[in-house]
Amino acid sequence: MICSLESFFSPLFFFILMLPFSTLIRLMGIKIERMEKNLEFLDFTNLTAVQEYEAFVESHGGSFMQSVRWCGVKRNWFHEAIISRDGQGKIRASCLVLIKKFLPPFKSFLYSPRGPVWDYQDHGAFRDLLLGLEALSKKYHAYSCKLDPLVEESDQEKIYALRAAGLSFAPWQPDDSTIQCRNNYILELDGRTEEELLCSFKSKCRYNIRLAQRKGVTCRAYGKERLGDFQKLMEETRTRDGFQARSRGYFARMMDALGSHCRLYLCEYQGRPLSGAICVQYGRRTCYVYGASSNTGRELMPNYLMQWEMIRWAVKSGCEVYDFQGVPYWYDPEHPNYGVYRFKTGFNGRLAVYAGEFTQVFARHYKAAFDCALKCVGYQKLL
Repeated sequence: MICSLESFFSPLFFFILMLPFSTLIRLMGIKIERMEKNLEFLDFTNLTAVQEYEAFVESHGGSFMQSVRWCGVKRNWFHEAIISRDGQGKIRASCLVLIKKFLPPFKSFLYSPRGPVWDYQDHGAFRDLLLGLEALSKKYHAYSCKLDPLVEESDQEKIYALRAAGLSFAPWQPDDSTIQCRNNYILELDGRTEEELLCSFKSKCRYNIRLAQRKGVTCRAYGKERLGDFQKLMEETRTRDGFQARSRGYFARMMDALGSHCRLYLCEYQGRPLSGAICVQYGRRTCYVYGASSNTGRELMPNYLMQWEMIRWAVKSGCEVYDFQGVPYWYDPEHPNYGVYRFKTGFNGRLAVYAGEFTQVFARHYKAAFDCALKCVGYQKLL
């Protein structure tokens, strides 16, 4: 029987495409080799299964971008989550995958932000995840998948394990070539008290925190009701520093989806907002994700106080790491963004250079052409 284009793109077709992969497999009665024993796809409608997945990711050092909650932020993407279980039925590896579909005749793109989450010595678990990615590539007609694990450049054992599994990898990836920043500045809390941490900061940093307090600057956590003030600061920062800024709607989705894991901080002086930040706490890590500041009141040092209050939240919650996030061009004192690195070093943490992206290619000739097109339109930084 020959199907017309109208019937091919019928509502039923799109309904089937939206089904979780595991459901689609059951409906079609398809058996995929080596998938039945250890590998499964998360049923996002099963609350118990989602809670089990979240508990695994949080307890194994996974990023908030590997949380099911992150799917609520990236609502313009399809999403799946791959799970590998051990012989006792416990989760041993996971990989949240975002799927960006393009209009025909273009293929789709798979992306696992800061994923997967697994023990790098468990090669069988990772083989399961790769098998799951291959299955997803067939369902969504994907040309490639990018994995972006929290693996530091110095950890050659983990990098070797990823490459040995067949993933392509280019060392020394430029700052502007990856979706997530490769160069972060982190503060390892090591169970220290607030007093011990404050004493460990550089003297100028401590002075600026106390100066802000003496001058009457306040820093508090708020809900979505203050997003308007934060967005004004973000627009002011965007104009000053010349970068692309997220919308107020995006920040609202973050706060809705991440719930108590996400806070909006604002520093104010005499009722006037001076700086703000979106901070996310998940598992063992607290992350300073977005920040903005006014052109006025900078002599009151609000940013130092704001960072200190977010670090205090991390300490009170028992986190192991406070992540200042990106420090692009930290190696170039002449670069306009070098001041970001200089500011963050005042807190006496350390530079964490991540390995970058690992790629599983499903259509090599297509990938080269399409990646080039995406780079030309600056698409990657909006993912």
